[in-house]
Amino acid sequence: MSLANCEENSMAIIRTEDLRYVYGVGTPFETAAVDGVDLEIEEGEMVGVIGHTGSGKSTLIQHFNGLLRPTSGKIFIDGEELWKDKSRLRDIRFKVGLVFQYPEYQLFEETCYKDIAFGPKNMGLDEEEINRRVLETARLVGLDKSVLQKSPFELSGGQQRRVAIAGVMAMDPRVLILDEPASGLDPKGRDRILGLIREYHREKKNTVLLISHSMEDVAKNVSKILVMNKGKLFCYDDTAKVFGRGEELEAIGLSVPQITRVFNRLRAAGVPVGSDVYTVRYAADAILRLLDGGKEEE
Repeated sequence: MSLANCEENSMAIIRTEDLRYVYGVGTPFETAAVDGVDLEIEEGEMVGVIGHTGSGKSTLIQHFNGLLRPTSGKIFIDGEELWKDKSRLRDIRFKVGLVFQYPEYQLFEETCYKDIAFGPKNMGLDEEEINRRVLETARLVGLDKSVLQKSPFELSGGQQRRVAIAGVMAMDPRVLILDEPASGLDPKGRDRILGLIREYHREKKNTVLLISHSMEDVAKNVSKILVMNKGKLFCYDDTAKVFGRGEELEAIGLSVPQITRVFNRLRAAGVPVGSDVYTVRYAADAILRLLDGGKEEE
């Protein structure tokens, strides 16, 4: 069931029409990994992308910058059809930056500066603009200038990941997609990476897609959530509305934030609390209102 609710006046930075991608065409193993997805993602949104393993979420996002070509259907980036004109493909791809899981494994240059500059250099930018972008993105990800002349392999794992993310940010994509950006980090490193991504979104106002298995990370950081299930778009809606459908999410193999589960149990026990509580801060406010004699909205 699709809940792709975009206002008529908003500009969709990503749009798909009946998008379908099939693995193993013509073989006994033929499988539709993405099956008839119609979707509009508005410019400037911060979107969480969730789905169980095999749901199609990773296949879907690889279509957004042309890593995969649809079996059928269309993809539009900033209003331009991605595969209509091959001569435009490279330019359109630069609008969508994709940070894979464990991006630090892709570092290879002698210095952090050169690694961050690699993408902008491939875009054909002049040295002055490249330098400006390297310094700006280093600041955005919390890297001191002194780190830029070091080898990335001298850095901690968290610093290496920030260098790798900066390398994609330096290309100034209209859409930044991050696949499990906090995976494998300790709690402190996890909070720092996610905090930097939030700050990037606030400052640049670009569209950000955050793929994560952590419902807590998604709940704390995004304004909308895209849910994939068995290759289809299950829903795309505001964070509160999506987590308000906790029973449906659990039925398709997904969890909800722990605090949401606690409040669902309170509701089941007859406590008049809302069904859309998904962060600790929101929960605290809800409890305080309840103690003040106010009943939470259903």
